[in-house]
Amino acid sequence: MTLELIHEPKISKLTTLGIGGSAQALATVRDIDGLDELSVFMEKQSARIIALGNGSNMLAADGKLDIVFIKVSPEKIPEPELQGTSVKVHAASALPRLLGFFTYNGLSGMEGLCGIPGTVGGAVAMNAGSYGTDISASLEKVRLWTPSKGLFWKDKTEIEFGYRHFNPGTDEFTLVWEAVFELNKADRDKIKKELNAVISRKKTTQPILERTAGCVFKNPENESAGKLLDQAGFKGKKNGGMAFSTIHANFLVNKDHGTGSQAMELLDEAVAAVKDKFNVTLEHEVVILK
Repeated sequence: MTLELIHEPKISKLTTLGIGGSAQALATVRDIDGLDELSVFMEKQSARIIALGNGSNMLAADGKLDIVFIKVSPEKIPEPELQGTSVKVHAASALPRLLGFFTYNGLSGMEGLCGIPGTVGGAVAMNAGSYGTDISASLEKVRLWTPSKGLFWKDKTEIEFGYRHFNPGTDEFTLVWEAVFELNKADRDKIKKELNAVISRKKTTQPILERTAGCVFKNPENESAGKLLDQAGFKGKKNGGMAFSTIHANFLVNKDHGTGSQAMELLDEAVAAVKDKFNVTLEHEVVILK
């Protein structure tokens, strides 16, 4: 079977934050043939359909959610294909492993993304970024899939990218299937040094060894969401098993069997407090599922 179905999967098992109730179904595409089966499956669904990578940017509510997840996960993920400084990568590839491939081959340009735990597909779909760079900066083109068009390539110039924003202009459910990146040749030791510097800095400024979903709020223009949250008294603030990190206030951490309702309450409190104190409305960076 090239499309595998699981009914009522636990969202806590599918996301890095480890909270939330259950979805209606999880459909996992194992190969290209599975995409034809996916089209048929999707026609029968009335629930909200959401693409899922590693679930590293999702925060889910408790209870049964009217959601169907679509995940691309081959039995064996194809190795990246290298041509000069251009690399074609499958969407299911882990971003940390891809950075290792770039390093081994002396390719530079995405070191700032070190420490982000997601898949390539998820990173493209969220335009993942860190330390002044984002994934779109190195992207050349992307292979997409929609139920009506099947698989097709789109050049980076045909896609709208922004701060944690990706709009392929397809007007229907869209999966990222492959991506091609253009990097720069550099000394391997220099790349390693930069990666080590990035991860070392993140270890001291972010709770990367805990259960989080990354930054929960977008940085307002000319502001730091973490700084605003800290000044509003939310660094380390707890609600049951959930808490804002004591290291970086813009990270929500599952400390001890946290729940979706505890997380939502903390986020709502934080938004209200920052609005009241600074007249700034924080916007969610994490995807809220409810």
